Amino acid sequence: MVAFGGLSAVLQVVGPFVPHIGSGVAVGLSVGACLGWGLLRARPAARVQQEFRRPDMSVVVEAGDLLDQSAHLVIGFCDTFDTLSAGGRVIHGDSLQAQLLDRGYGGDVHRLDAELSAALASAEPVAREARADKPLGKLDRYPIGTVAVLGTRPRLVFGVAYSRIGNDYVAASCVEDLWRGLGGLWDALRAHAQLDSVAMPLTGSGLARLGHLDRDSLLRLILMSFVARSRERAICRELRLVIRPEQLAGVDMRELAAFLDALASEPGR
Repeated sequence: MVAFGGLSAVLQVVGPFVPHIGSGVAVGLSVGACLGWGLLRARPAARVQQEFRRPDMSVVVEAGDLLDQSAHLVIGFCDTFDTLSAGGRVIHGDSLQAQLLDRGYGGDVHRLDAELSAALASAEPVAREARADKPLGKLDRYPIGTVAVLGTRPRLVFGVAYSRIGNDYVAASCVEDLWRGLGGLWDALRAHAQLDSVAMPLTGSGLARLGHLDRDSLLRLILMSFVARSRERAICRELRLVIRPEQLAGVDMRELAAFLDALASEPGR
């Protein structure tokens, strides 16, 4: 309606100088232009970016393929850091862990397991399952928030445990586990990422069964955690949250942009 009023005012001003434009044509032009403008504005945005100060950093939320990003990557793991797919019985073939194994390690599960073992050498398991209780996969359980730093520069992979896998091979998480996992992730990024760009998925939206939170709520949770910890000490210069294109319809990008702007505009920031 604002656009319609503005266009109508413009046409009223220029109308006397263009005699062949009648009132009906003027209204038609106004309505058509406003409809086009409205449809353009109503299209779902595929990318939101917000700049922050103190520390200088940017947050980007965009649709895309996480494994194609030219940045350090974050991949969610369960507390046993299982990698065996076993026909989708332990790790689902559509999960990011399975994609990392396939695309990042050429399907070489032994190489990935060796890197995980080396990365977790200094971490202390909190429990160990009996093989009789968990016939497939790994037995050692690590604390939620444990991070295994994999690969080599220029692109490291930060595997963070934020879910627990049962002996029935069903992974589950909760808001408390996700929050603790994010805390461990920020600490690991601060120690190893050297302020480089970091790309991460919409953690908790897939097979970890945090289904009681919608995608908008998950995004806000992740962003609040990141911004709060960044105010204590810089983590990275750019955090890129990469959403699968098919998930984009479940995210209100305009509301998200307003939320990020409010975070960046808080007093003292």
